[in-house]
Amino acid sequence: MPGWLEIVLRSAVGLIVVMFGAKLFVRKAVGDLSYFEFIAAAAVAIIVGVGSVALAIPPGHVAIALFIWIFIPYLIGSLSVKSLRIRNLVGGKGVPIIKDGKILEDNMRKGRYTTDELLTKLRTKNVFRVADVEFAILEPNGAVNVLLKKDYQPLTPKDMQIQVAPIKQPETVIMDGKILDEPLSTIGFNRRWLEHELDKIGVAIENVYLGQVDSYGELTVDVFDDQIEIPEPTEKPLLFAAIKKCQADLEVFSMQTESEQTKKMYKRCAHEMEDVMKKLKPLLK
Repeated sequence: MPGWLEIVLRSAVGLIVVMFGAKLFVRKAVGDLSYFEFIAAAAVAIIVGVGSVALAIPPGHVAIALFIWIFIPYLIGSLSVKSLRIRNLVGGKGVPIIKDGKILEDNMRKGRYTTDELLTKLRTKNVFRVADVEFAILEPNGAVNVLLKKDYQPLTPKDMQIQVAPIKQPETVIMDGKILDEPLSTIGFNRRWLEHELDKIGVAIENVYLGQVDSYGELTVDVFDDQIEIPEPTEKPLLFAAIKKCQADLEVFSMQTESEQTKKMYKRCAHEMEDVMKKLKPLLK
């Protein structure tokens, strides 16, 4: 067999083995891999690369090496899911390096982590003073997770007792100018509804790069031509304005009528409408 043909065959088989072998590893970003997982993945890549061009190495030897470097990490990963001891042995444990705004120098030395590295990691978290940190931990993959002191944590709507509307994942219904029928039907709409919504903003389907519908049925689009201005959705503000007008009309009616019974009815309805507005404001504003 010609050498070039053998290289082609070895490379093709190696790619197939790597493709299926990668499915046995945990789906993580490269930066989230433990040292053991990273070394195992690198070893598989080296074996495939060398085995593809080093024709002096018998294909059987390459297959044995690949089997060992793929199967054993897979087996260890399966055992790690069931055993905390194995997880700690293979992946390691997080090490506290800051507590109550004070650096734990002994743990820094154990983790072979320098002050410069710590300050750099803190800056990536938008933390510039160690004294602002309540707790920080050095993870096994080298990442540093930080908990700020309560006084320095950003405010949330819950802290300010503000009610906000829940947010759910939007469904993509148009991609590259083509309608995606499955997600459209998932949220209970059809093509006629979509075409009607696009007509309201004056955009053709073929001109839409991406279209999404949120959990409240509001359509937002991004078009191919960035010079085209897309009007903001107005359904929610208009609905809130209509409810507010109804509440105001009820108050006016209560002042105009001379019947005490009717006046009380209008006032009660206006008060109930005001309660409805308070509940709907986070959803419609």
